[in-house]
Amino acid sequence: MNPDELFDDLADALAPRGAVAGAMFGKRALKAGGKAFACLKGDVLAVKLGDGTAAHADAHALTGAELFDPSGKGRPFKDWVAIPVSHADQWPHHAGIALDGLG
Repeated sequence: MNPDELFDDLADALAPRGAVAGAMFGKRALKAGGKAFACLKGDVLAVKLGDGTAAHADAHALTGAELFDPSGKGRPFKDWVAIPVSHADQWPHHAGIALDGLG
C-alpha cells in the first residue's frame, strides 16, 4: 500500500475517536480539537509524542525514524517523530498515543 492509502486507513480508524483529516504545513494531517497530532510527509508519518516520553523514545528507536523536520532545514520539532513507511504497521499505535496526548 502507498503512504496515502495507509494514511486514509489511519484517518478512518481514528475518526470514531474524534480525529479529522486536515492540513499542516501544506501536508495531509490528522487533527482533533483543532490541534494536529499526525502529519504525512512523503513516505513518513510524523506523530507528536512529546519529547522525553517513553512513547517518543519507542518511536524514535525504530530503524529510520528521526525527529520531524518539516522545513528540511535542520530545525526539527523535538516533540515529533517521523516514522518511515517501512514501519507503517506501527503508525496506528503511535498515532493513537499522539491522539491520546492531546487530551
